Amino acid sequence: MKMYYNEDCIEGARKYIADNSIDLIITDPPYGINGDKLDKHYNRNENNVIDGYVEISEKDYPDFSKKWIKEAERVLKPGGSIYIVSGYSNLRHILNALSETRLQEKNHIIWKYNFGVYTSKKYISSHYHILYYTKKGGKEIFNTNAFYADSDKTETGQSQNYKDREDVWIINKEYKPGQIKNKNELPKTLLKKMILYSSNPNDLICDFFLGSFSTAKISIGLGRMACGFEINKNAYDYQIEQISKIQFGEYLSEQKIVPKSKLFNQRKSLLDTEIDQIVLDFNSLIKKGFTKKDAINNISEKFGRGYWSILNILKKEKSIIDYKMEKTLWDAQ
Repeated sequence: MKMYYNEDCIEGARKYIADNSIDLIITDPPYGINGDKLDKHYNRNENNVIDGYVEISEKDYPDFSKKWIKEAERVLKPGGSIYIVSGYSNLRHILNALSETRLQEKNHIIWKYNFGVYTSKKYISSHYHILYYTKKGGKEIFNTNAFYADSDKTETGQSQNYKDREDVWIINKEYKPGQIKNKNELPKTLLKKMILYSSNPNDLICDFFLGSFSTAKISIGLGRMACGFEINKNAYDYQIEQISKIQFGEYLSEQKIVPKSKLFNQRKSLLDTEIDQIVLDFNSLIKKGFTKKDAINNISEKFGRGYWSILNILKKEKSIIDYKMEKTLWDAQ
């Protein structure tokens, strides 16, 4: 079965991809900023960059964005996710196109990378936008513990899961000196993050602008299926040969095994008896000389709930106790 097509993604999607058939879309469309000529402005050495990059003119960008995003909405399964990587110059056109669909925004992520284009008369741009949307009508896939258990901590005691899911991502671009490459390539770490959080093994992942085929390569390496479009024949011919070298699931061995979370009762309702026991345990630990923080951590592990969950219970119970005491005193007067 053919999965990759050397043609325009709008016409290609209409011909080859059925409605509601794609689990996840990750794509990095042309930015509409004369990307085919940027090396002249940025002093880039592009001797190893594949020729034939196809840019979209600024005047055509609004209509172009509406057309391909409409196709993306059509082919995405209900509950499926889409990530669109964009610069800021034509971001408004992508947002406008998304607003004309029934896709719903989940996050507007900022990807901060490791360098920017030097400027002296304005601030240096060193980030991209990643628009994360889902399609209504089905069960969404978001693997909250794709990388860390709820109970995993950093060296400073912070939640690793919490930090990894913040909407500012600091991920370095990859340098490939002396290697043949596409005009723009998304780093492996960035792609892994989107794929593992928003898809499951054997899901079908599509990239409307394959470019270096990075999305497809990482998807296959992580045990997913992949498809997509690339209009540049030079890039297509070269990358078709490269992707054939990727073994299905070969990157899975690089992923750490996430331990079972210690927070086994997270998001479950507490019985009144359990709340009473939490208060009793807290008071007992404080009397034994525990700090407030250590007492809450101790109770958190015992009851399988997060630190803030226990703290909120104690605050609530204290306010109830204080209120009852005040009411008793008031009634006695």
